[in-house]
Amino acid sequence: MSAISFELIKKDPGCAARLGSLTTTHGRIKTPIFMPVGTQATVKAMTPEELVEVGSQIILANTYHLYLRPGHELVARLGGLHRFMHWDRPMLTDSGGFQVFSLGELRKISEEGVKFRSHIDGSKHFISPEVSIAIQEALGADIAMCFDECPPYPAERSYVQKSLELTTRWARRCKEAHSRPDQALFGIVQGGMHPDLRRESARQITDIGFDGYALGGLSVGEEKEVMHAMMQECSDILPENSPRYIMGIGAPEDLVEAVYNGFDMFDCVMPTRNARNGALFTSFGRINIKAAIYAEDQGPIDSACDCYVCRNYSRAYLRHLYRSQEILASRLNSWHNLHFFLNLMKQMREAIGRGEFVKFRQEFYAARTSC
Repeated sequence: MSAISFELIKKDPGCAARLGSLTTTHGRIKTPIFMPVGTQATVKAMTPEELVEVGSQIILANTYHLYLRPGHELVARLGGLHRFMHWDRPMLTDSGGFQVFSLGELRKISEEGVKFRSHIDGSKHFISPEVSIAIQEALGADIAMCFDECPPYPAERSYVQKSLELTTRWARRCKEAHSRPDQALFGIVQGGMHPDLRRESARQITDIGFDGYALGGLSVGEEKEVMHAMMQECSDILPENSPRYIMGIGAPEDLVEAVYNGFDMFDCVMPTRNARNGALFTSFGRINIKAAIYAEDQGPIDSACDCYVCRNYSRAYLRHLYRSQEILASRLNSWHNLHFFLNLMKQMREAIGRGEFVKFRQEFYAARTSC
């Protein structure tokens, strides 16, 4: 039996958008959903209680970073990641593949796995499909991801072809190594920005069979039109009755396009990273709270937003906090941005429920003056 169950509740009549319900060991998730990123067992600047208040149903943690510090064995001894970080809702761990491959000259890829040096202290390490699964089983998230190779962009077609074939072989090894019955395992589709290779990878990964399926290797520098085209290429190939996940995308327009194309799950550091840099998301686009025009602005970040920050604090105060380098600036900015992202997903679920996602998409773009 699978550690999760996915119910397809409704499909929008005008596009591929879909409403679903994903049940895991730690609870039920309404999809489509955005997952805040808790890289090192924390979503930066937010407590678990605050994450619940802004609408988080599931969060993501990072295998690579937790393997290096504090170590997955320690987390396991302390009761697993949920207990360690005081999070009792669903959680997903990535495989560590993207972080390892981002190390550039600090890593060496082979059929067996990847040798690399820690970005923290330069120490030598090795992660294979089997090691990645062992780490994720020790961490104990509800959903684990297969170890894959994420090709750079741009890359020669011959390299991307070899990369997707290696990803497929590693996916088989991940499935064979995975043994934790209360943890689901998702396969990852690669193939770069080549439509035929994306379709080939999707067929290979679905032939192996997993609890869910993800698109990796997007939002790595490609043009928006190319990213959206890759979504379209894969949506019809991935099984309808399994959750579909696009890894690492977070721009609001990309989330809307992904839902429009029939995907269910998303993650990105964008809301919290932008918050720490003073960039705030609104219903009409993105604003830079550092700008002098907000120095005496008594209005909220977004008059259409009902989050705690918009109900209680002015743009002028938030600008003051940021320019004063106060910790509260990161906290309040992160609170607002996460609420915006999670509320956007709620609005999309409601639009699909009404059978009006096409209309929602049109109104979303019409309201935005910048992004």
